[in-house]
Amino acid sequence: MTVHATLYQTLVSTARDWAQRPAYAVPPMAGRAYHPDGAQYTWAEVAREVETMRSRYEAAGYGLGHRVAILFHQRPEMFFHYYALNALGCSMVPINPDYRVEEIAYLLAHSQAGLVLGIGSRLADLRAAAATLSPTPGVVSFDDCPASLPEARRRAVRGTLGAETEAALLYTSGTTGRPKGCILSNRYFHTFGGWYLSRGGRLAMRYGAERMYNPLPLHHANCLSISAPAMLLSGGCLVFPDRFHPRSWWHDLVACDVTAVHMQGIIPNLLLKLPVVAEETRHRVRFGLCAGIEPGHHAAFEERFGFPVVEMWAMSETGRLLTDNEEPRHIHTRAFGRAAPGLDARVVDDAGATQPPGTPGELVIRHTADDPRGGFFSGYLKDEAATEAAWQGGWFHTGDTAVCDETGLFYFLDRKKNIIRRAGENIAAAEVEACLCAHPQVRQAAVIAVADDIREEEVMACVVLQAEAAGKLPEAETARVLFDWCMSQLAYFKTPAWYLFMQELPTGTSQKLQKIAIFASGVDPRAQPGTIDLRGIKKPPRAQH
Repeated sequence: MTVHATLYQTLVSTARDWAQRPAYAVPPMAGRAYHPDGAQYTWAEVAREVETMRSRYEAAGYGLGHRVAILFHQRPEMFFHYYALNALGCSMVPINPDYRVEEIAYLLAHSQAGLVLGIGSRLADLRAAAATLSPTPGVVSFDDCPASLPEARRRAVRGTLGAETEAALLYTSGTTGRPKGCILSNRYFHTFGGWYLSRGGRLAMRYGAERMYNPLPLHHANCLSISAPAMLLSGGCLVFPDRFHPRSWWHDLVACDVTAVHMQGIIPNLLLKLPVVAEETRHRVRFGLCAGIEPGHHAAFEERFGFPVVEMWAMSETGRLLTDNEEPRHIHTRAFGRAAPGLDARVVDDAGATQPPGTPGELVIRHTADDPRGGFFSGYLKDEAATEAAWQGGWFHTGDTAVCDETGLFYFLDRKKNIIRRAGENIAAAEVEACLCAHPQVRQAAVIAVADDIREEEVMACVVLQAEAAGKLPEAETARVLFDWCMSQLAYFKTPAWYLFMQELPTGTSQKLQKIAIFASGVDPRAQPGTIDLRGIKKPPRAQH
């Protein structure tokens, strides 16, 4: 495996070595706005399309130091733009297709994207978001990209493209409310893909032969940072649907001749609950890679569906993953692997001291002592303080609580950060609280995670109303008003599904909200008198997709 400086250079090499091998595919799906009959592109076809797009961007003046934002909703053609931009030193900024206008406006302003591409159903929203900025970035159709793009508003930076050149800016939730922009270099993507390919054991991959199915969004690190570069480096094929569909899962895997799958913990849970279908044993899947599979489901899943599922741990920032890929695997636990040459890991207390085996603490990781940040993200855009805080003491602080046993095996316990994890989406409670408090009827709000049998966690809002609003409407009607408000301002998955109206919320001496004191230990917030459940209407708007 030859590792080049840029992703574009690797594409050229892969297209030469594996020209007629498939590169990207989507399964057929009746009624879908794009490729309803499915689609597949070879590496040679991808390379040709990339050259077409590269010449268009170059003619419009795009180059080193520019960023282009793209809302594509799982179009394989996204890669034509991605590699074309990479060839010129431009960075791609993926936009979550569930984002609303205000969220898009923040992303565009923070990233300083000079151009925005979007699917037809979202062009109006993109234009509305862009119109709030000065200067206003151009907005063009992703589905019908013009041959002549709007000219870049500023000149490209002089310099040489290389491994450390920014390739993408990926936004990830933080604890301060607004998503952070993770600066991801060419080296980062090559490191992630190469690390995955080198794991071996149950994750052993064959060059030019794997067809990897990943139903997770391309704007997430799991697909963009792990699956995509692994297939790019090995001449494999990345297969992705528009989103996870439980009932068509096995049909897709058979129809697309899939050999490896990526999952989040919710997926095995849902698949095990479905009735038996013939395709579930007719597939050619050799392994699955999963973050957070329930120990109680792990053995049952492997026995029923006939392939090993390897537990993994990673973050958008890390450039590498920890995996429990060697036999004997510890599938009845939450074990996620050991440190390896090139990835140091340990569990520490609040003072940074290594915890003894079996004692919980924060998981911290690095590349090596001499080059701790090598291959990791390059930093948080416009937030050097947050970057340095994450790297305190020369180790990346993950915010996850784990334990390590006497053999060096790590086990996941919980998340330390104030993040709600719903069906694979990371949701910052502070962002949802800010949205609720912007409603004229709300005086104070605390957003917390509550358990969910299907989605791991769900969003719950504890709300104190303004005095003049309290009692005006039945609480169920007020909850629906706030639900609709959040749905209009936030991606649907961030909207609270549970509501509880309270007289006051607990605060400390500094008047800071004390969430830990809202409910007594062991109390289920969902079971409290007056709690309102709106999960039944929390669904993604169909019109966006």
